[in-house]
Amino acid sequence: MEITFSSSFQKSSRAEPFLLRTVGARHRNPFLLSFTRANKFSHLSFAPTRHRSRKIALFKVLSAEKDQVHVHVVEKSGVEELYDELAARLLPSASVSSSPNFKHIVGLAGPPGAGKSTLAHEVVSRVNKHWPHRASSMDSQVQPPDVAIVVPMDGFHLYRSELDAMENPEEAHARRGAPWTFNPSRLLMCLKNLKIHGSVYVPSFDHGVGDPVEDDIFVNVQHKVVIVEGNYLLLEDGIWREISCLFDEKWFIDIDIDKAMQRVLKRHISTGKSPDIAKQRVENNDRLNAELIMKSKKNAHVIIKSVDF
Repeated sequence: MEITFSSSFQKSSRAEPFLLRTVGARHRNPFLLSFTRANKFSHLSFAPTRHRSRKIALFKVLSAEKDQVHVHVVEKSGVEELYDELAARLLPSASVSSSPNFKHIVGLAGPPGAGKSTLAHEVVSRVNKHWPHRASSMDSQVQPPDVAIVVPMDGFHLYRSELDAMENPEEAHARRGAPWTFNPSRLLMCLKNLKIHGSVYVPSFDHGVGDPVEDDIFVNVQHKVVIVEGNYLLLEDGIWREISCLFDEKWFIDIDIDKAMQRVLKRHISTGKSPDIAKQRVENNDRLNAELIMKSKKNAHVIIKSVDF
């Protein structure tokens, strides 16, 4: 499949055509990818299924310019190609070098269990893999540096000691993962420094210890594409809105909350929590957070609809 399109968040108002080539599939599942310039919204969804060892997928592309809608159907053989298409979307940005400090920053949001981390790392891996073919000026004998990197919002959790110092420490620990258990001011500062200076150290998160790890990720001037992934990146309240405004693209992984919570429940159990404790954690914390996060879906440029398979 070949696609060229004009993103809703680009400054040009000229619509560029979709160029599509279909490939056959024996079993079809509906997919949806729509671009509507009028309300600055684009929609991408996928529903992979299993057919023996292969995953077969059907994509329907809707292109809307004013009142006219053109529908194209594209069949693709495998969810892996979804990652390839998203990477291809970002590769042109990696080629831009008008400023040594240039960064194309993507904010990838979605509820717990949506698969944000997996998608972000898969797309970044593909951008880095295909980048040498775009950088024709590079010496073929020299391994080029990575041009894309993932920055997880998890590193901006408050420390456990900070939760201990709150008015209700028990509630703070029970609700860890809610917006108020993060340090968005620090995230905002890191993103601003990245925009200005082209490089910044950011923390990661050690799930074994349960605390951030300082300066564990270095985004340097050679990184031109940065995917920031996290739950609350597209919220409209307070400082979160300032964070959201810094992204060049806003992606959202849409998923049925019940399915997402099933994934989170399994994750809690896999880390050693008893089924009863894990279920309480999901119902009293994760689901509440997910319901809030889903409200920010309307702020995305691209929606990636996830369906269990």
